[in-house]
Amino acid sequence: MSKMSYSSASMGSGSRTGRRSVEFGRTYVVRPKAKHQATIVWLHGLGDNGSSWSQLLDNLPLPNVKWICPTAPTRPVTVLGGFPCTAWFDEGELSEDGPNDVEGLDASVAHIANLLSTEPSDVKLGIGGFSMGAACALYSAACFAQGKYGNGNPYPINLKAVVGLSGWLPGARNLRNRIGSNDAARRAASLPVLLCHGQCDEVVPYKYGERSSQMMNAAGFRYVTFKSYEGLGHYTVPKEMEEVCQWLHTRLVA
Repeated sequence: MSKMSYSSASMGSGSRTGRRSVEFGRTYVVRPKAKHQATIVWLHGLGDNGSSWSQLLDNLPLPNVKWICPTAPTRPVTVLGGFPCTAWFDEGELSEDGPNDVEGLDASVAHIANLLSTEPSDVKLGIGGFSMGAACALYSAACFAQGKYGNGNPYPINLKAVVGLSGWLPGARNLRNRIGSNDAARRAASLPVLLCHGQCDEVVPYKYGERSSQMMNAAGFRYVTFKSYEGLGHYTVPKEMEEVCQWLHTRLVA
């Protein structure tokens, strides 16, 4: 399988090294402009930070949503030849078999869960992201369904929606085996997931988004919506964000 050719600005986020403690960067918060009905943690791509997405999200027509935009740790990233940049986990070769860095993924997903854990009980909770941030969001969906992180510790958040743009699910091929119990199947079936991917994506090839969608569906995620965009590369466009807004409004606010 060919190596993933992330440019340093394309994806998103980092941590120190495998087993050392991970230091996350600054978190940016966009407060709701009307009654607070939902909180979404949104995750940037490799080499990015929470600030750029917080500015874009602030302009979306979702006044009842609070956005939390954390910044990933800075860590050496294998696919960049060990160059350190912000990354939610270490990534080498992009593969459906992985993930290679379960420890890094678990640390980031636990950080996200911690950000959501203090939200009011009557507020619906969601996670979204772009590229590597989308991978982390989809891994969170898998942890929610399983009821535990990759390391076996219990997953504490009751998710109501997950969005992944131009991303993939790490370890998608093994997902079906991990959702075996009735409780896990029930949780998977209850969670709406939206995946969007450009057909001309040169960084995370389209097939990874499409296959992640198919594998999640086969594993029992009944409410997976996959939207493809002709001519779209590894970036977002207004039409895509409009559809994300409509989808989120229906599931979290309406």
